[in-house]
Amino acid sequence: MRKIILAGNWKMHKTQAETLEFVAQFKPAIDDAPDDRGIVLCVPFTDLAILSKNLHGSAIQLGAQNVHWEETGAYTGEISAAMLNEVGVRYVVVGHSERRQYFGETNETVNFRLRAAQKAGLTPILCVGETKQQRDANETEAVIFQQLKEGLVGVDQSQLVIAYEPIWAIGTGDTCASDEANRVIGLIRGKLTNADVTIQYGGSVNPGNVDEIMAQPEIDGALVGGASLKPDSFARIVCFQ
Repeated sequence: MRKIILAGNWKMHKTQAETLEFVAQFKPAIDDAPDDRGIVLCVPFTDLAILSKNLHGSAIQLGAQNVHWEETGAYTGEISAAMLNEVGVRYVVVGHSERRQYFGETNETVNFRLRAAQKAGLTPILCVGETKQQRDANETEAVIFQQLKEGLVGVDQSQLVIAYEPIWAIGTGDTCASDEANRVIGLIRGKLTNADVTIQYGGSVNPGNVDEIMAQPEIDGALVGGASLKPDSFARIVCFQ
């Protein structure tokens, strides 16, 4: 059965002090959130340990923003799945467009990271999506299908979340129309071997559009960027109607 998962991706935001302030406000704001939806905070590495302690006993689960495919080694600036496990991480974002654009991620390295995460018992959130140029050239389906074909080799789809994030909608305020997001997510689901994979939408999700987005039958949640940085804003998203 498909599970609803609302995940906040803080990207490179919030010190530890700011994280504690967020949690103190966010926890009581989601007291009335239905039990049928998962809530995940994907935070910078420096916030993981302190957040893990402060989430203990709550319904909120901890997520990281990246993971390396090797268990140990000379990989300066990277972090292993075992290191994430040690501080209570349960989810990890893999293949975000910003990692692909700025740090040279490829479908192959994304696949390595997905498999490493799963081997360690983590649930990866695989990000796929097209640029504005690719969409304008009617290449949306081809680009995403290639990302899935190369990214999902050897990946256990029963331990996976996928986020459709049209790159042109991330952080721009230009949200993909909900029916179009639903259409593309339906196409993604058609390429999977497991129909129960949770597929989120990501790209300028906010309190004003989340109800319409989540009303779409193919959409199982959201990967939220900027709107997840404010406790009241993200609480409203988590408690969508």
